[in-house]
Amino acid sequence: MHLAACIFPTEYAIGPVELATALEERGFESLWVAEHSHIPVDRASPWPGGPDMPQMYYDTMDPFVWLAAAATATVGLKVGTGICLVVERDPIHTAKQVASLDVLSGGRFLFGVGAGWNREEMANHGTDPSRRFGLLRERVEAMQAIWAADGAEYHGDQVDFAPIHQNPKPVQSPHPPIHVGGVFPGGLERAVRYGDGWIPIAGRGDDGFDPATVVAQRDEACERAGRDPAEVELSIYYAPPERAAVEAMAEAGIDRALFGLPSAGADVVLPLLDDFTAAAKGL
Repeated sequence: MHLAACIFPTEYAIGPVELATALEERGFESLWVAEHSHIPVDRASPWPGGPDMPQMYYDTMDPFVWLAAAATATVGLKVGTGICLVVERDPIHTAKQVASLDVLSGGRFLFGVGAGWNREEMANHGTDPSRRFGLLRERVEAMQAIWAADGAEYHGDQVDFAPIHQNPKPVQSPHPPIHVGGVFPGGLERAVRYGDGWIPIAGRGDDGFDPATVVAQRDEACERAGRDPAEVELSIYYAPPERAAVEAMAEAGIDRALFGLPSAGADVVLPLLDDFTAAAKGL
């Protein structure tokens, strides 16, 4: 099982170079960062994590810029979006950013995608919240087409463009792995339909978190869709860092445990990395 870390990249948090270097030194596989373009002043959408949304949601830096700095400071650490809000982004422009980061990192980018929860935020980008999941699929499919061939075109209900030229192409073939966020069952169904992985949040949902259940859900969904479960990786966001939980995830067959880091300075974050490393030692 791979070990990873996830963080909200803010100006008051540990910087990308220092964090990425520290993770690589400790043997972590990857670093994932969140995205919010903005937070509307008038917001009716409830934050899924509780009554009070943390300040870091308001202060998030651009994930592609931040991850580029992390990638250039390391040689083996993978960098990922967790998650890129594709429903708030132009797919042609985003395809260019993904390919560029994959090239600059030497093929180390992991593309975590999702539709998000903040309906007012996505509406400010011109997205109809009621159609966001269909838009997410079409934008992912459109980007896959762009990465696959020159003269790519896409014709959907919400995304439509005639043949285009776009370079560079990603280093990874056919494209960087696409990991789809979202709670069960919708998030998993979307991951199985057009993704290479599913990244549920531990404890987010009606049934709490049981790694064996997550694996069984993935296997059953793949069987219904005619996909090999090995083609859909399981990455647990905000994985419990306790030894027993880490052992349970590894035993169940979870592919990646992402430990959540606070958006804080090195004095807070680096000791936590040591704690996470100790919790997973020998696995």
